[in-house]
Amino acid sequence: MCRTRQPNRTSLALPLMWLGLALLLPCCVSSNAQAYTPEDPVVKKMVTEGIKYLEASTGKVTDLGEQTVVAYAHFKVEHDETNPVVVQGIAAAMKIIDAASSHADRHKLNYEAAVATLLLASISVDKYRPQLTALQHYFDEVQLANGPWTYHGEQLGDVSQTQYGILAIWTLDRYGFPLKYDRVAETAKWLMRVQDSSGPWPYMGKDPGSGQLLRQERTDMSMALAGGSSLLIAGDALRIWGDTTNDEDPGIVGLPEAVKLFIEDANKDRRKKTNLTKEPIMRSIGFMEQWRQGQKYQRTGLDWYYYQIYTMERYESFVEIALGKEKDQSPAWYNKGVDELRKYQDPATGGWTDRSKTTGPVSTAFAILFLIRSTQKAIFTAAGGGASGGKGGFGTDMKNVKLVNGQVVQKVPAQAVNDLLDMLDKDGSDKFDSMAMAENAKLPTDPVARAAQLDRLERLVRGSDKWQARRVAARLLGTSDELRVVPALIFALSDPDLKVRQFARDGLRFISRKFEGYGMPDKPTEPQLRAAQKKWRDWYRTMNPGYVFLDADL
Repeated sequence: MCRTRQPNRTSLALPLMWLGLALLLPCCVSSNAQAYTPEDPVVKKMVTEGIKYLEASTGKVTDLGEQTVVAYAHFKVEHDETNPVVVQGIAAAMKIIDAASSHADRHKLNYEAAVATLLLASISVDKYRPQLTALQHYFDEVQLANGPWTYHGEQLGDVSQTQYGILAIWTLDRYGFPLKYDRVAETAKWLMRVQDSSGPWPYMGKDPGSGQLLRQERTDMSMALAGGSSLLIAGDALRIWGDTTNDEDPGIVGLPEAVKLFIEDANKDRRKKTNLTKEPIMRSIGFMEQWRQGQKYQRTGLDWYYYQIYTMERYESFVEIALGKEKDQSPAWYNKGVDELRKYQDPATGGWTDRSKTTGPVSTAFAILFLIRSTQKAIFTAAGGGASGGKGGFGTDMKNVKLVNGQVVQKVPAQAVNDLLDMLDKDGSDKFDSMAMAENAKLPTDPVARAAQLDRLERLVRGSDKWQARRVAARLLGTSDELRVVPALIFALSDPDLKVRQFARDGLRFISRKFEGYGMPDKPTEPQLRAAQKKWRDWYRTMNPGYVFLDADL
């Protein structure tokens, strides 16, 4: 492999390069796409149909890695570890951990171990701490000396596998596991060394050791995004974007200003031993973006399309925080991806089963993870030490959380609902263990204050895009014993989150004193749900004749 002349990237002025990169990023996709967010009804319907497809595939997916990634996508949407899809994935993750612990010669073990890490950490770090520790040891042991991960027996680092290895390491870091940060830095340095001399990353990277970049083999957009996201993930694990001289863990740039989490960073001293800075990382990202802007947006087939679109979501999410940009709820690249996925979704099955190197269930899982902005959610959840599903994060310590002058501290019980509502009204509420907060919150007895807080809770249960906030609101409304909140609880019976539905149902039973309710089970079918809502509306009209349910009667 001959060496080629490397562009003089060190001459780029960093602030100007950042500005240019921030302006260039949206240009790679069409500006004519409709504006979407993960909460858009169109997107939600796509996700719902995709989830149904995954559930219909349960028992048909036999590959351990596929079972795990399908379970991860399902859990990120439904937050239900008892669902058969997730139960199957957890069982698969346990088998993967056994294989990793014995260093079994499984071709896709690095991928499988990474997705097992994501799944178990999302469900509960405390519950699966021994398994996650075993996975951490596995990634430490199989990492090559020069920084990357690769297939068993290979000597060249694999950019695709490195992306999943560093994602697993980043996940463990964000939950406080003690890592070898010098090895994280080595991964970042390897990525910068094997970047192609024209800007992208290759599938397998030939390491020049030092000097100019090489002309690498097998470069494409998927690997460019994989390499770029891996480099950014490594930088974030090292807290390169934050102020590491502060006694507080700054977490991630973009954390809402009104909520700062005081969580001791047990790994701060370990990070200080690395000497990697943001300038070389951002130069590499800027170099890749120059190449990316020159690529014509065209697709003749769907080979690895779903893998790539999930990788793109990860890359764009980490670029967002590396540049310190405010979260864009509807970025151009996301809008373009949604439009494409709308075209490719199978109307008969709800899945994504067309021409791709990945199977239908895996393609569907990747599509769902893209649509819900799973990396962005993971970033902001992990920044606060919380886990999806309300089962991890602060855990029992959340009983001692209180909002003081806009800051969350763990000193006194959080019993004032106005403190709780302030937190839930802010962007970033997904960092809190909502159930522990709700259990320790009490509505005030003062009529004026109580009415104001019930108003806020009704708005949250009807309109919040955070399932944590809707859970707390539904639970507190249900314990209020106030007839006025019944319409809001009836509305919440059809919430996408099962826990919200159950809290709303139980609250209606309590307020009405109809403790058997109207037969709505924990996991109702659509007809059962609609029937229960109709019966509760009819009951409420006996209390308040002539009341118009705007969501049903017009």
